Amino acid sequence: MKCKRLNELLELLQPAWQKEPDLNLIQFLQKLAKESGYTGELADLTDDVLIYHLKMRDSEKDAVIPGIKKDYEEDFKTALLRARGVIKE
Repeated sequence: MKCKRLNELLELLQPAWQKEPDLNLIQFLQKLAKESGYTGELADLTDDVLIYHLKMRDSEKDAVIPGIKKDYEEDFKTALLRARGVIKE
């Protein structure tokens, strides 16, 4: 499981880091942490924070997070009716 997460992180990290070649890896990770709003120690930064930030980094501010998008409903009434089984997919 950890190998899959590492591969996903590296796939996302490589193109983003290539856009800023003047930074070393630690500097780039610090920049990503700051952009994501993370304020703790860099050693405590989780892969989830990095992965989601890299996925959402160039998207619109009001874009839906990819993991939540599958369950996203614009309209609360539609979501409620779907949850109660009134609306079937």
